[in-house]
Amino acid sequence: MPDKRSSGVSDRLARTADDVFGWSELRPGQLTAMEAVMRGRDTLAVMPTGAGKSAVYQVPGLLLPGPTVVVSPLIALQRDQIAGLLRHDDAPDAVAVNSAQAAGEAEAAWDAVRHGDAEFLFLSPEQLAKDEVVERLARAAPSLFVVDEAQCVAAWGHDFRPDYLRLAQAAERVGRPTILALTATAAPPVREEIVERLGMEEPALVVAGFDRPNIALEVRRFLDDTDKRRGVVERAAAEPKPGIVYTATRRDAEAYADDLAELGLSAAAYHAGLTAGERSRVHDAFLAGETDVVVATSAFGMGIDKEDVRFVLHASVPGSLDAYYQEIGRAGRDGGPALAVLHYRPQDSGLQRLFATRAPDEDTLGAVAERIHEHDAPTEPDDIRKEADLSRRRVTAAVNLLEQAGAVHTEDDGRVRAVPGTTAEDAAARAAEEARSRSRLEQSRLAMMLGYAETTGCRRRFLLGYFGEPYDAPCGACDVCASPSSGDTVVEGVGDTSDGSDSQAPAVSCPAGTRVRHTEWGEGTVMSEEGDRITVLFESMGYRTLSLAAIAGKGLLTADPLSAAPPPARS
Repeated sequence: MPDKRSSGVSDRLARTADDVFGWSELRPGQLTAMEAVMRGRDTLAVMPTGAGKSAVYQVPGLLLPGPTVVVSPLIALQRDQIAGLLRHDDAPDAVAVNSAQAAGEAEAAWDAVRHGDAEFLFLSPEQLAKDEVVERLARAAPSLFVVDEAQCVAAWGHDFRPDYLRLAQAAERVGRPTILALTATAAPPVREEIVERLGMEEPALVVAGFDRPNIALEVRRFLDDTDKRRGVVERAAAEPKPGIVYTATRRDAEAYADDLAELGLSAAAYHAGLTAGERSRVHDAFLAGETDVVVATSAFGMGIDKEDVRFVLHASVPGSLDAYYQEIGRAGRDGGPALAVLHYRPQDSGLQRLFATRAPDEDTLGAVAERIHEHDAPTEPDDIRKEADLSRRRVTAAVNLLEQAGAVHTEDDGRVRAVPGTTAEDAAARAAEEARSRSRLEQSRLAMMLGYAETTGCRRRFLLGYFGEPYDAPCGACDVCASPSSGDTVVEGVGDTSDGSDSQAPAVSCPAGTRVRHTEWGEGTVMSEEGDRITVLFESMGYRTLSLAAIAGKGLLTADPLSAAPPPARS
């Protein structure tokens, strides 16, 4: 028999969605995630761009007591989310507190929350690092703590924002409301890290399908950089507008924008080197339909709530399929036909390899750990920087790694201290191993990105397989399916262990979800099985693609057949 309580909750959610927002029908995954939130269960919802992630907190937020706090990484994104709520006449007020506001604006926002006039409060992670903000929020007694763009929690590297590490602590300090994490793209290792870093307790995992069938996928391969640049410009000029071109560097963003402008297009560059005002003008002009093409680094993305983007071109290889999927997901949100084209030159992956391996060395980690351990009380990071004679960037990166390794703790006011029972030497060693482990994973993710560019099989099947979603039939909407080759091959450089000598060995079956053990790389989970190969996510080595013939012929892998199941639970 159906659970009457569950049915009652579903009815209330559906009725509220229709009455307040005019949504007569909730999309796949939305209702499942909403029901979990209403039951007070921590929830991680992974839904593709355009699938209505915001609704997952907006509807329950109207039914739960107390305000809903939404942790959102960008002021522009907060502004767009608030505007989206206020478009509905019957929706309650929503406010933000951020660094761009005057003191009076921030006070007015807090007053609205305190008096119950605003049901939604948007904050950045940096705001939640402030004692005053946390104390005010605790008095408001929020019932739901939402982390939007939750993949940022699991990011790392030179641009990681350390305040993401303290969101779990902030949630505890404001009364430990139900935690809802939302993301459009999160492969299994990213999901695990989100859950761990946010301190989520036995969360419900809701994974809507990753497939965006209206986006045609294409890769164009080049040997010469000049030819590639010409190809990017010509394609951007020829396709229906508006569109986005992604580049790896600020210099390229400016150069491509200039080239397109010379052809008479309204084109603008967007990157972190622009002032906040300049970025805001480019952002607003694009949303208003005044710009044909934005040429941008990865800085242009979150907060681009524009439904009619017809193409996303990549002028260089992103660092992972996670990033690529996130960026191409900005196309075709209206359901109309859209295009995603990767302009690929093998030599261009060198910059991404540098990003994947860039981390503080053990000497730097040791110097920072030693200075922290020399202080009996919490210390300002800037004092550590001066004592160690290192740049602010290197000290920040080292402190992040030391904290992720559990050797250093950052206080609410930003000061750092050593975790009791650790030594500087042990702290540096643990952080260095953390860096090596992450570097291996990042390099394997880049290898999978290159595998997508090089595959001779259906690109959609390759892309979805990376996220653990089976896709059995050729899609008919990628360049490979449009011009089929002789068949799939094992992709070089993605961990292929076959030397060709075992091509006659009997094949083995390892469906997605099978737990396996490799003789050298340890335990892992099969993400996809495709023709004569499988892709495995190893806990110690990241992604590797293996020849089934080699597995059978050399005994490289043992599988637990009882474990075979789709990797993520799906709605």
